[in-house]
Amino acid sequence: MISGRTKAFALFGSPVEHSLSPAMHNASFAELGLDCVYLCHDVVPSAVAAAVAGARAMGFAGFNVTMPCKAAVIEHLDELSPAARLMGAVNTVKREGDRLIGHNTDGAGLLRSVAERGFNVAGADVAVIGAGGAGSAVFTQAALDGAGRVSVFKRANASFGPTSQKIAALSERTGVNLTLTDVADEAALERAVREADIVVDATRVGMAPLESQSNVREEWLRPGQAVVDTVYHPRETKLLALAARAGATPIDGLGMLLWQAAIAEEIWLDVAMPVDRVREAVFGG
Repeated sequence: MISGRTKAFALFGSPVEHSLSPAMHNASFAELGLDCVYLCHDVVPSAVAAAVAGARAMGFAGFNVTMPCKAAVIEHLDELSPAARLMGAVNTVKREGDRLIGHNTDGAGLLRSVAERGFNVAGADVAVIGAGGAGSAVFTQAALDGAGRVSVFKRANASFGPTSQKIAALSERTGVNLTLTDVADEAALERAVREADIVVDATRVGMAPLESQSNVREEWLRPGQAVVDTVYHPRETKLLALAARAGATPIDGLGMLLWQAAIAEEIWLDVAMPVDRVREAVFGG
């Protein structure tokens, strides 16, 4: 029931009508007996300033930000977490008094889903394909969490140079060996995937209309590896099917989606989301 004391949380972005965030958070709030509600608001980048001002004025306890607003929201916040500052993107905002603090839980969410399956990023050899929003969050968090080595691959387009500079600065700050290579260099990609303990594909490959494709070949994979796809529709991408056949541990994108939401609730409310119950309620297990 909504009351006069109900705390409001929301998702800002566009489009948001198909988001699973309301189902996850409202299921969690109900399970925990919290007087909270979570809604979606379609917000384009040009309306971010007004949306944040509205959230301030109406006393929102916190909100999430999704594409295409994760970078645009930054200038309207009062402070950023170290991870959000390094990533240059915010997906979670917490209200602290009159201040709005920006965080990014995407990378931590993916790595939490990997840890849930028994793989620890600390000291691990990590290969990340893609350096967009998801990929950047993953390789940044992996470095912050003490990975042994992080090999990043992306297309050699206009953003390659700035991404290379960002990775070099991150490597210097964390002391982690990070490298950036053109994803078209198949020999380098094969070598990195074969050597990796954790392989993450953070591209759209595997999602329609690319569902028949994979950036990684089956013969590059092996038992003892975690192979993660940030795509969650379809739930089993071609990459994950190849990983299963190779004896690796396939991890779908729903884990990242669920755990980034769980970490957001930790930030907002200092509570532990009942992850298994929410997974069952929203995803069917």
